[in-house]
Amino acid sequence: MPQLTALTPLGELTLSEEDGAIVALDWGRGRDQTATPLLRRAVAALHAYFDGAAEPFADLPLNPAGTAFQRRVWTAMRAIPRGRTRSYGALARDLRSSARAVGAACGANPIPVIIPCHRVTGARGLGGYSGGDGAATKRYLLGLEQA
Repeated sequence: MPQLTALTPLGELTLSEEDGAIVALDWGRGRDQTATPLLRRAVAALHAYFDGAAEPFADLPLNPAGTAFQRRVWTAMRAIPRGRTRSYGALARDLRSSARAVGAACGANPIPVIIPCHRVTGARGLGGYSGGDGAATKRYLLGLEQA
């Protein structure tokens, strides 16, 4: 599987491609570095995102592996505009599910930052974040988007 690593304000982030779509974003340097046209485009989109571009990921083909429910949650997260948040409970109501199930889907997101699970917050606070340095990374991404 082709991978390409980008140096970002969050450190190294590695994008993985399979069958013409982005399938993963992982913290750290990937073992296999292959600069495919799609991965180069995705790295450029990451840099644009950290430079403040509004929606640099809109045209990237994504194919995250997950259940039908997880994919519904991830689609709902992509609809949250940059600089805005939604609570786990609000998403759960929209999806006719539970906040706990939405939180589990957020934690299973294989393409964080691009599929913006950081935009989903708890009813009384930030909530968790499974990437990078956890809540500190979530605060950084939300601050970046609200600037």
